[in-house]
Amino acid sequence: MNILMVLTSHDQLGNTDIKTGFWLEEFTSPYYVFKDAGATITLASPKGGLPPIDPGSMADNSASTLRYNEDKSLQEALANTHVLSQLKADDYDAIFYPGGHGPLWDLSEDKNSIHLIESFYAQSKPIGAVCHGPAVLKNPKTPSGEPIVAGKNVTGFSNEEEEAVKLTNIVPFLVEDMLKGHGGIYTRAANWQSHVAINPLLVTGQNPASSEATAEAFIKLLTK
Repeated sequence: MNILMVLTSHDQLGNTDIKTGFWLEEFTSPYYVFKDAGATITLASPKGGLPPIDPGSMADNSASTLRYNEDKSLQEALANTHVLSQLKADDYDAIFYPGGHGPLWDLSEDKNSIHLIESFYAQSKPIGAVCHGPAVLKNPKTPSGEPIVAGKNVTGFSNEEEEAVKLTNIVPFLVEDMLKGHGGIYTRAANWQSHVAINPLLVTGQNPASSEATAEAFIKLLTK
């Protein structure tokens, strides 16, 4: 069971001086769910090397981030992510995208990411994403040319949650609006509550509270 986890390389919130990146717990919780299920995990990012961790996520004291703080091998792997353009879907069983605001800028438009997602879908291999991770589903198409989310149950960071963190006017697009605009059947829970949307090849989670449940649903799908 080989899983490719793709992280953002983008570290700036729009035209502000505020740093962003990937949200640490949205990476560590899925990572350890996958690892504890026996998966082999490859880490990648558009630029390779160490992806930017959103500074706001560094104070998280969840079980998975505390485990990460003691996990020198994972820290080393994270510091040396593979360059996304060098990887192909044929070598993996599934692909998963943690969130953080970074993917809104780079992975949503990255041609290599788009190609990978389309390839995984065409090969009937599961695709997963949590929180802002579903931003990567903006451009991929099915083999028949439809948006990959069209007609599917999907979720991601809600408009209300984006408003609550006061970034509605800074982000390049709202995840909820994008998913709906591409024909997705968007569902959500209350702000900051866990919620997962599951399809035969696509699993998405709404927010940071959803990261572990999303990963567990993803593994269940992968091991059917």
